[in-house]
Amino acid sequence: MKKTLLLFAAMFLGLSAFAQQALYGGPQTESPVINPDGTVTFRIQAPKAVKVEVTGDFLPTEKVEVEFNGQKMTYDAPGVGVFKEGRGGVWEYTTPFKVAPELYNYSFRVDGQTVLDPNNVFVNRDVASLTSLLLVDEPGARSDLYAIHRVPHGTVSKVWYPSATAGFDRRLTVYTPAGYETSKAKYPVLYVLHGIGGDEDAWVTQGRATQILDNLIARGEAKPMIVVFTNGNISEEAAPLENSTGYTRPTMSLPQTMEGTFETAFPEIVKFIDSRYRTIAKKQGRAICGLSMGGFHTLYITLNNPDMFNYSGMFSAAIGTGSEEKAAHKEIYENIDGKLATYFAHKPALLWIGIGSTDFLIQSNNEFRAKLDAAGYPYKYMETDGGHIWRNWRIYLSEFVPLLFK
Repeated sequence: MKKTLLLFAAMFLGLSAFAQQALYGGPQTESPVINPDGTVTFRIQAPKAVKVEVTGDFLPTEKVEVEFNGQKMTYDAPGVGVFKEGRGGVWEYTTPFKVAPELYNYSFRVDGQTVLDPNNVFVNRDVASLTSLLLVDEPGARSDLYAIHRVPHGTVSKVWYPSATAGFDRRLTVYTPAGYETSKAKYPVLYVLHGIGGDEDAWVTQGRATQILDNLIARGEAKPMIVVFTNGNISEEAAPLENSTGYTRPTMSLPQTMEGTFETAFPEIVKFIDSRYRTIAKKQGRAICGLSMGGFHTLYITLNNPDMFNYSGMFSAAIGTGSEEKAAHKEIYENIDGKLATYFAHKPALLWIGIGSTDFLIQSNNEFRAKLDAAGYPYKYMETDGGHIWRNWRIYLSEFVPLLFK
């Protein structure tokens, strides 16, 4: 008994010392700092370093060639800023320009080793990569939608549903708007899909979707709606470390991502949501959108279920990459002309397409738009600067949502 008490005492003292270290022994170097002139300063203490750099999507881009499904494509990679060493081994870099209001990702490179900013506790995970976060906010700018304001907030829940297709329970993230719990009203539903390597948390953590929804609804610029964030990797239960596989490294190389199974299974998600929530359970009360792989899924879910969604949004959609020809369920992707004719014969309220001017998928998206134009099918199109990046997808969501359920 005495030994047990001594062990607990030692553990308590150890935890107490750790807590005090966390409170009082943290780094004293401040980084990042948004300066009065709009420039941003980054700092890191690295007295033994020879070279320190920062890379992030706030910097001018550089052209990089990648291979996707056997095809070589060029995309814009974040540029690089070089630090200067100062007193006490503190390295510093200040942008030579005002950084525009936006939410950015960045990381440091110390002698070639990529590291997080040790003085910034705000971190983002994208598949298996971690980056530090920088939010440059300005009243009236679009970035103001990404900030948390004193407005009514919706509720975000992690909800499991039984998937007959997968053969196990899978997880969704569900947003219900402010007032849902005390209301008896029925709400329209927007389904939001992530890109390859993402999961049901991606739009909430990286896309700032709940902040965008809260702020647009509070401003009266969007209808109150239920929003469902799905996991498009049908072989997975849920996001990494939120499922039974434990410490499995996140990867983009997952089975059953763009081969038809997820599209085939999607109606079971809609059925579950309609049974669990107070929804407007008809086409006029449903919308769907997604980025990259999610845009690919959006297109084919929509075309194979022409009476299910009245609004569809394709954000940098990963169409025309060859996935359709390699699919296990080719029937999902066949007869696109006939399916487009049927879809538009059902008179959808909106097909919305957005992509960056330097996105590596812009050619295939332009070819798809040419097909729509040739047939006289209506759609809305938005082209922004930049490439295949979250900065654009947040813009597209904030433009798409106000057009829904009018």
